[in-house]
Amino acid sequence: MPLFVGTQTGKGSKGIYAYDFNAADGELTQTGIAAEADNPTFLALSPDQRMLFAANELDEYEGKKSGAVSSFMVDRKTMKLAKVNEVSAGGPGTCHVSVDHTGRCVFAANYGGGSAASFTVDKTGHLSDAVSFFQYSGHGPKPQQAGPRGHRVTVSPDNKFLFVNDLGLDEIHVYHLDASTAKLTPQDPPAWKAEPGSGPRALRFHPNGRWAYCANEVGSSVNVLDWDAKKGVFTTAQLISTVPEGHTGPSAPSEIIIDKAGHFVYVANRLDDFMVSFSISPTDGKLTLMERTSCGGKTPRHIALDPTERWLLVANQATDNLAVFPRDVKTGKLSNEGKSFPLSRPQCIVFL
Repeated sequence: MPLFVGTQTGKGSKGIYAYDFNAADGELTQTGIAAEADNPTFLALSPDQRMLFAANELDEYEGKKSGAVSSFMVDRKTMKLAKVNEVSAGGPGTCHVSVDHTGRCVFAANYGGGSAASFTVDKTGHLSDAVSFFQYSGHGPKPQQAGPRGHRVTVSPDNKFLFVNDLGLDEIHVYHLDASTAKLTPQDPPAWKAEPGSGPRALRFHPNGRWAYCANEVGSSVNVLDWDAKKGVFTTAQLISTVPEGHTGPSAPSEIIIDKAGHFVYVANRLDDFMVSFSISPTDGKLTLMERTSCGGKTPRHIALDPTERWLLVANQATDNLAVFPRDVKTGKLSNEGKSFPLSRPQCIVFL
């Protein structure tokens, strides 16, 4: 099974790497560098998997305080990426990129700049300059929230809305999306507001499209959100901690994923470095803690289930390794022991 891994460059990594994954035994084999790129810390595939987009997490691009977004054509036979073009993201620290369900719109979140942008993409994979751009202002109550912090851009299941997680302002900004132009228009009300000091970082929708799950980096928690697609409004249904009761050490959730059946949620927790597993109620989407297990390293930046969902992969940034853990598909439980494969500063895992 082919996959790409984005990295932080400069310490031994040169860009995006290609791997082959063996679902029979959980072995990862690096097949080479897919493309040299500058700090491609997050990757997103187009719906037809012909194109791959990378968030270039830079503080300066073409002499300005900005990150960038890069576009590549995917060669599945060679697992090489042919660069199409690269455009300014409009703000520094571009940490996330996503694609709409038509494959014609691309979005970027700028952490350092506290902003977000949208772009069109043509059939050749060529990205336009920014069509919509939003600069946020303000701050939250915690030191990590000294200013706005764009951290995630997520498209709604019906492709009619875009959500921007703002870790600094404790909000998820909500926009109407015109998929024919990539134009974004603020929704009324313009945002869902998290509990002060939460730091909403990552967002995932349940397969039923009615529930969403928001991992909060600063507050070490997960919000279960009811989504009203007609009104374009999130409503908080639950807030549950990712850390044990009485926990006082550092903690920072980074990523959240859901299995295809919508039965289980997994969250990677950095600084105290573990995986936390939850079961999902089939009636209201609320979460129940199952267990906390090893992440196989330090600073788990990203996680992914393989296509069989019998394995969970972890990109451990601080220990320069990819960890692979067996998963019981029926119970959702993860093994506490896994395999480890070296890679400098891994950041994002994307299966084809």
